[in-house]
Amino acid sequence: MTTEQLHEWMKETYQLIQDNKEELSALDQEVGDGDHGTNMNRGFQAIVEELPNWAGESLATTLQKIGMTLISKVGGASGPLLGTGFMRLSTSFKNEVNWGDGLESASEGIAKRGKAEVGEATLLDVWSAVSKSVREHGLDWNRVADVSRDAMERTKELEAKRGRGALLGERSIGHLDPGAVSSDYLFQALARVMKGADDECRT
Repeated sequence: MTTEQLHEWMKETYQLIQDNKEELSALDQEVGDGDHGTNMNRGFQAIVEELPNWAGESLATTLQKIGMTLISKVGGASGPLLGTGFMRLSTSFKNEVNWGDGLESASEGIAKRGKAEVGEATLLDVWSAVSKSVREHGLDWNRVADVSRDAMERTKELEAKRGRGALLGERSIGHLDPGAVSSDYLFQALARVMKGADDECRT
């Protein structure tokens, strides 16, 4: 990944969230405060607006700044969790691009920050599934996109154990987790950008 690709990843993610922010907030109304779409849109808008100021920064530094922006701009639990993920990812990009170590570290950071485990219907389900896929199968971006989407869709079958959704108990089953959906947008955008780069290299 180059810094240009990282910038494109953020722009692509922002576009997906902007296009679907009402859906994200509607999902959040079912299990939470109903503001997830607005919060995520605000956070990624702030990132995209800052990208020109980060043009000369390294991958690791840019990822760290993305994480800090998410923590400061996105309300609720998602900002600190996603921000932690990106800051953990940055530590694995200091000397070389290492998606395996980076995603594993990010997932561990999210789990620790959110006191969550896989299978509790949170964004961790998506991050952990993608991390495991990259560890076992390498950087197959089509697989990353599929694994992310599958993990997101499976949160509908799980009982929420964290956040406001946990207050619903078994009634949370049947509802997609909003944080998992927005994290899926993040990985769909990443796969799209990186597949495009791979296609250019082959032509």
